[in-house]
Amino acid sequence: MYHLEEHNLMMFLFQFFILLGSAKLLGIFFNKIKQPTITADLLVGIFFGPTILGRLAPDFQTFLFPLNPIQQNMLETLGWLGILFLLLVIGLEVNFSSVWKQRKSAIKISVCDIIIPIVVSGIPIFFLPDKYMVDPNARFLFTLFVATIMTISAMTVTIRAMRDLKILKSDMGFLIVSVLSINDIIGWIIFTIVLGLFLQADPNIGIALFILFATLGFAAFNLTIGRKIVDYIMTRIKHRAEDHTAASLTFVSLLGMLFGAITTKIGIHALFGFFIAGLISGEAKDFSQKSRQVISHMVYAVFVPLFFINIGLKVDFFSNFDVLLFIFILCVGTFARFIAAWLGTIISKTARSNRVPIAIAHTPGGEMHVVVGLLALEAGLITETVFVAIVCSAVVSAILMGPWMAFALNRRKEISIMDFFTEKAVVANLEASSSHEAIRKLSAVAADWTGLEIDTIYDSVIKREEIIGTAVEKGIAIPHSRIKGLDTPLIVVARSPNGIEWDSPDGLSTHLVYMILLPAEKDKDYDNIQLQILQTLISAMIEDSKREKVLAADDEDKIYNVLEEFFQRSNIKLQNKPKAV
Repeated sequence: MYHLEEHNLMMFLFQFFILLGSAKLLGIFFNKIKQPTITADLLVGIFFGPTILGRLAPDFQTFLFPLNPIQQNMLETLGWLGILFLLLVIGLEVNFSSVWKQRKSAIKISVCDIIIPIVVSGIPIFFLPDKYMVDPNARFLFTLFVATIMTISAMTVTIRAMRDLKILKSDMGFLIVSVLSINDIIGWIIFTIVLGLFLQADPNIGIALFILFATLGFAAFNLTIGRKIVDYIMTRIKHRAEDHTAASLTFVSLLGMLFGAITTKIGIHALFGFFIAGLISGEAKDFSQKSRQVISHMVYAVFVPLFFINIGLKVDFFSNFDVLLFIFILCVGTFARFIAAWLGTIISKTARSNRVPIAIAHTPGGEMHVVVGLLALEAGLITETVFVAIVCSAVVSAILMGPWMAFALNRRKEISIMDFFTEKAVVANLEASSSHEAIRKLSAVAADWTGLEIDTIYDSVIKREEIIGTAVEKGIAIPHSRIKGLDTPLIVVARSPNGIEWDSPDGLSTHLVYMILLPAEKDKDYDNIQLQILQTLISAMIEDSKREKVLAADDEDKIYNVLEEFFQRSNIKLQNKPKAV
């Protein structure tokens, strides 16, 4: 029996301290410049690995990171545990039921996102020189594998960028998340099947069919029956467990491990099992946003950085960097994902103003390109040169996505959201015990002002709220919907001194509610108006001084005056103003 020596443990803790501390310090800088922290993690690994420190001070680098397999495996095991839980968290971020309600547009775009990048990128990849192949005789499998990587977009990078731009809660933001969610499900099924076939010692048609049907069956069962079972268990946990947050997190973690073991037995990677576990756990109505945030923060704060750092510790990026191959993969992959999504928006008849931003949202590679590339490298399907090109292109595409998206949004015609407020649609002291009750009372205010039925407004807003919650951080909620019969946009604002439970991501009660109502007609650019309202409101209200000034206003006139102070009214006169009844 082998016993872990104290020296191994001491070195592991020291390595962990140096690497994680360095990644977090560099990550602070990358957060300030609104860039994905995966770049910071990779740079730390590149610095401490053979690329830089191994060149400048090889003896010191070997001292810090001994070639002892036991010592190396300790870091690598912890890193892989982190990436398994990363897939669990990504699954949690996908609300499959909500995505399915968007299927009419989302599936059309998603089908384009899967098929077109494989074709567009697969053709030039197939004709790459033999020097980039591990086995030139396996050119078709190499092409299929790398082309599959080209289809995967980094949903976490895109969500982060949309959150920074204050458009995540918009209809366009929800459509983007829906499409990327479907892409993740289909992409991971394709990828895991291809990888499972490649890893078979003697693949044949029987094994191929078994892996295919077992994977599809596993996914189909859990997305239907399995998610209902998990929902039932999570409800029982909430009502019976003394600390239901800790109990639910334990259950989700155990489910990921069980599913990971099952998918490994099937012949596909454990990552897919963790992804499916997160997917169906995220469906549970009694799994709170706060619990999701807890597990997400734990995974991203501690485990995920170590995985990406460990890549830099193992691979020499200087020796394996091929500038032409990097430019090729970056350009081909970015173009393929952009053009596929853009064509998908045309086919699905998405609003013209949203087509380019949606296409841009599909361009980043990010974490999943690195993960999938590493699996291909460890499986012996690609060379280190190809892997380095994939990693570098993923990082660069992730860095470019945020500024590119901001540029596209800034080109839209600017509006003033003050045009959509009115003194008669302000509630200074909203008394409500739940989000539904609050929306009902605000619907009554809107009905008095517009002449529409209360139930018409309420049912529409609640339907949208149940698809995806509209609570944001710092005690703010922005429910919104498209209303048939409404002539022009209207914002109903309410202040709740006591706070309302709204299942917000930070767990805080909601004290400020801005209900945005837009006409249902599609012949005007109401998507642009909605985006600008959300961007302007959230940007203003997350500032402590502005938010506290609204909260301190104790009557309707004072609140309206504060809003006028914050949001300058434009000189544009709307043709149809809301009219009081």
